[in-house]
Amino acid sequence: MNEKDKPTFEEALKRLEHIVERMEKGDLPLDESLALFQEGIELSRICTRQLNAADEHVRKLVRVENGRFVIEPFEPESPPSQGNDLQF
Repeated sequence: MNEKDKPTFEEALKRLEHIVERMEKGDLPLDESLALFQEGIELSRICTRQLNAADEHVRKLVRVENGRFVIEPFEPESPPSQGNDLQF
């Protein structure tokens, strides 16, 4: 999945909520449940990465040196590759 194919945080979260609602009904065939579960895991990872990046950005914006706030340029870090894991 390339950068422009990645959903926004809000899109990923909305899709994840939809998946949870469908799976909670308990009426899906096993193969569809597994496919939705896998998609949900991938969406969860996307959301986690985006939240972690936002958290790091906030930390850099409010870092204090000698009683003064310091704003630093934000450079998102790429996490190490983990198999088929999607990268943010």
